[in-house]
Amino acid sequence: MTVRTEPPDVAPLRRPAVVRAVLLFGGLVLVALLVAASVGLGVRSVSLSDIIAALAGQQETVAQAAVVARVPRTVLAILVGAALAVSGMAMQAVTRNPLADPGIFGVSSGAALAVVIGISFFGLSSPWSTMGLAVLGSACAAVFVYTVGSLGRGGATPLKLALAGAATTAALESLVSALLLPRVEAMQIFRFWQIGGVGGATWDRIALVAPVIGIAAVIVVLTAPGMNSLALGDDVATALGERVARTRAFAAIGAVILCGAATSVAGPIAFVGLVVPHLGRLLIGTDHRWLLPLSALLGAALLLAADVVGRLVARPEEVEVGVVTALIGAPFFIWIVRRQRVRQL
Repeated sequence: MTVRTEPPDVAPLRRPAVVRAVLLFGGLVLVALLVAASVGLGVRSVSLSDIIAALAGQQETVAQAAVVARVPRTVLAILVGAALAVSGMAMQAVTRNPLADPGIFGVSSGAALAVVIGISFFGLSSPWSTMGLAVLGSACAAVFVYTVGSLGRGGATPLKLALAGAATTAALESLVSALLLPRVEAMQIFRFWQIGGVGGATWDRIALVAPVIGIAAVIVVLTAPGMNSLALGDDVATALGERVARTRAFAAIGAVILCGAATSVAGPIAFVGLVVPHLGRLLIGTDHRWLLPLSALLGAALLLAADVVGRLVARPEEVEVGVVTALIGAPFFIWIVRRQRVRQL
């Protein structure tokens, strides 16, 4: 029995430059509007004058202090959302798998397990060690899932990779629980990772993770032209002069670092890397040189919107962004699977 998949219908590779520019500008406007909403909306409502005064450095009232506290949270949501979206886009390009996502492929769970091991057995809890362990765990999980998904006839098909990723995610999450349950102190340190959120944002953490995300994003940007060639198939890409192995390796490295760095500060947030690239392809086409910046903008917008919604729906409590993105992403994942028209022969 073999399984064949057909790629979903997507927008054409090329769109007029004016349309692309308008879409990117629209993405910037959307992010700007959501930044304003993120700063102004929450458990405590604030006025425009409070926002302006707080951004000018004043903290004379509770409302102004609330605005000041929301600014790093907003910045972190932008960084994490953009990183996860670009990571998912790169994974989909490298594997030619429309179901690829850091959460679905077990990459986020691998990062979480590595951090738990570091905390439980080696007492590592500094921001640098956490980020390093997260990136290492992400890389190991990605290699393992791709290896398992490549076994058997047909190689690394989208369905086999998705199944391998789902099984790996379940196994890694079970190991995380097994390590944490008898270790109360480690659980206290790690518990914010269980759902994923940006509520614990600080400027120190942002200063630590922002350069790493920036470097990884540059790596992915440099491989964007090669991703267009990979979409045509390895044989065609090689005939066009593309170094397939090098392009795939660098894109995968960038994707893993982006996922690991984002997970180290926000915990495992699923489905952002799945939903955003598909939406971007429908809007701007499949040219990765344009798809990458639009995905970054849409990823930032999605996480900002999820954070704002999470603050408003359960006031005075909050719903973490990981829960909101799961509610959005799970139905979308089912829809994508149905569109693949999987046929068994």
